[in-house]
Amino acid sequence: MYISETTVRVRYAETDKMGYVYYGNYMQYYEIGRVEALRSLGSSYRDMEDNGIMLPVFLCSIQYLKPAFYDDLLLIKTIIKELPTAKILFEYEIYNQKSELINTASTSLVFINRTTNKPCSAPEFFMQKIKKFF
Repeated sequence: MYISETTVRVRYAETDKMGYVYYGNYMQYYEIGRVEALRSLGSSYRDMEDNGIMLPVFLCSIQYLKPAFYDDLLLIKTIIKELPTAKILFEYEIYNQKSELINTASTSLVFINRTTNKPCSAPEFFMQKIKKFF
């Protein structure tokens, strides 16, 4: 299992009229978590794209437990519980600065060969980096 943690501060523009983080903005927080998780593994979306691989989101599931507010410092915990195949599953836990769990989610992304536009196995260069955590 692999776990990565990163923080993000809620910007005013991310909130709605009620002062809550607008629900759609959580997808951006998950992307921040994914990007930083890949980066901490020694890889990146750029590496994937430079090697002809795209990673579109296939499925997303979200549970909103408590609201986040302007200027909150959020901890995004990104978890990979299983080795990728043709897809990779990311799970997320978002905590506020009081260490309260406010949001959970998962996204499933598919490795797509940019030339054929068809699913493919996770690239070997990425598998070499992630295997040591399983």
